[in-house]
Amino acid sequence: MKTILASILLLVPFAHAAEPIRNPLIDYAQFRKIAAEVEPVRERRRVTEEQFAAMAAEPGTVVLDARSADKFALRHIRGAVSLPFTDFTADALARVLPGRSTRVLIYCNNNFLGAPRSLASKSAPASLNISTYIALATYGYTNIYELGPLLDVATTKLPFEGSEAGK
Repeated sequence: MKTILASILLLVPFAHAAEPIRNPLIDYAQFRKIAAEVEPVRERRRVTEEQFAAMAAEPGTVVLDARSADKFALRHIRGAVSLPFTDFTADALARVLPGRSTRVLIYCNNNFLGAPRSLASKSAPASLNISTYIALATYGYTNIYELGPLLDVATTKLPFEGSEAGK
């Protein structure tokens, strides 16, 4: 009897898993589709340190920092606007990005070495640049560029500000 009961209890989760759990606000298939569509575009729009700096200086360009507010306060690229990834909604994005064709430059922790408190490296597949790029594309933003290289905070030409950066 115990063996039969144990077998039934072990099979219950699998029987339930056969029926999909529906939630119209979660669409993994669409996420995968968008990620696949933007992959080649994203690769072409990864820019060098020099290109990033030049583009950031042009009027109408927004440097978006999607890291947490506390990390942003410690250190961020001068002139960047903070909108933590966890706060991305259509309305929040519209408040910091004037239009869907606005040129947006993104960077993340994994672009920098030498500041483990403010720019702690993440697992490469979990890099915030990847998630941010896909999310912006999902919300209809079409002019996104990403800082490509790994830079040292002590030698980069990109200027930082924030309490950890001393400015």
